[in-house]
Amino acid sequence: MPHLSEAFRTNLSFSLKHAGIVSKKSHPPAAKLAQSIAQRLEPQGVTVSFNDLHKDLDVLIVLGGDGTLLHVADQAAHHSIPVLGINMGNLGFLTERTEQEAFTAVDELISGTVTIENRMMLKASLLKRDKKGPSRYSLNEVVISKETFDPVLQLSTRADQEYITTYKADGLIFSTPTGSTAYNLSAGGPLVYPGLASILVTPICPFMLGSRPVLLPPHSRLRTRFETGHDQKAQVIVDGQPAWDMKINDILEVKAAKHPLRLIISPHRDYFSILRNKLHWGMG
Repeated sequence: MPHLSEAFRTNLSFSLKHAGIVSKKSHPPAAKLAQSIAQRLEPQGVTVSFNDLHKDLDVLIVLGGDGTLLHVADQAAHHSIPVLGINMGNLGFLTERTEQEAFTAVDELISGTVTIENRMMLKASLLKRDKKGPSRYSLNEVVISKETFDPVLQLSTRADQEYITTYKADGLIFSTPTGSTAYNLSAGGPLVYPGLASILVTPICPFMLGSRPVLLPPHSRLRTRFETGHDQKAQVIVDGQPAWDMKINDILEVKAAKHPLRLIISPHRDYFSILRNKLHWGMG
């Protein structure tokens, strides 16, 4: 992973001239807040664009929830645009600023200094007859999932040239540390601190209880061959969005993406306080 040398958390100074705002679709409060933020930015000489992500943006402000941010994470990472997430509901793992904190966060942008975390992303490709198609990028996870009533899948998995095992399971999750709090957690995988560059492989409802999650270094290239019957297929889902169908002898390749997501975080809230809030730690 080329960006392992980058600090996980750092202070970023920049001159704010062009800001983009992406709002949750069909959500009037988010649209209203977007207008209010624009009215705060424009008198400072900042050009604001709505729901239009392009490479010339100095910052991208996402109004909604974690799902809204996931939809734009790949493009923002590709263009190295810092992303500020403002949650329009409860506190999010990614959109960690609340609606009430929105203008304080915007004032930090105007001041020109913010704290960012470089969040590792995954690059996934599907190989059919050894021909690789277009790639997809994920901030949380890449999932191989079977149809509801189909038999368990057989997924022969390697890390580089080393054979791991053939998973017999309802599916397989390839997760970033950021995504360890998402589907991975529901499938019984561990929580991984987002500053620990790694790829987590977690089987979904494995046939053998000995099939456990595996944590691998970020330079690993993972390849999973679909070895289930000729009449069966599985779906590859990237950050909640269907990407491809897998059939016999298809190979899914997953590795760390070249560019991380530059996530703007609150200097007053740490990762574990978010975990305590979202997972209700210490509550009776």
